[in-house]
Amino acid sequence: MVNARSAPLWRLFMGLWPDAAVREALAGGQRMWTWPPGTALVPPERLHLTLHFLGNVPVGELPALTAGLRIPFEPFELHFGHAEVWAGGTAVLRPEHTPPALLGLHGRLAAALAASGRPVESRRYKAHVTLARRAIGARPPTAQPKFTWRADAGFVLVRSLPDRAGYEALERFS
Repeated sequence: MVNARSAPLWRLFMGLWPDAAVREALAGGQRMWTWPPGTALVPPERLHLTLHFLGNVPVGELPALTAGLRIPFEPFELHFGHAEVWAGGTAVLRPEHTPPALLGLHGRLAAALAASGRPVESRRYKAHVTLARRAIGARPPTAQPKFTWRADAGFVLVRSLPDRAGYEALERFS
């Protein structure tokens, strides 16, 4: 029998994963910024919109977790065009407004996580795509790029690989 304390842990989150066209739009907007030295840009293949961060989860709990995440998904559109740098130095691109369908998805996932005994973030949800970290002093483009992301492919459960080696999509829910 495996002790839960010694079971392997995977760092997980749930998010929306862009298709190639949206990823290029995000990366194109990222290239338009003026970045200070030492900024850590998010590589284009890792750009995404986080729905919920789960933290370290024992691998043995994945089957129950994924079963609990099978919730309804309603497609929606995100209209991007608002770039900002948050107080801690995180540069983000935010949608002009958060669609009700996204807020509903976020809420249903929060309820599913709570029902499975997982902690849920208590802060108000701010939909965004992180473009860079350690970006204090970064300047967004004067003319901020505007584009639409049609979120119609569902959401994904993602593992952050050790040593910042990237991400692995574990399962797509649609």
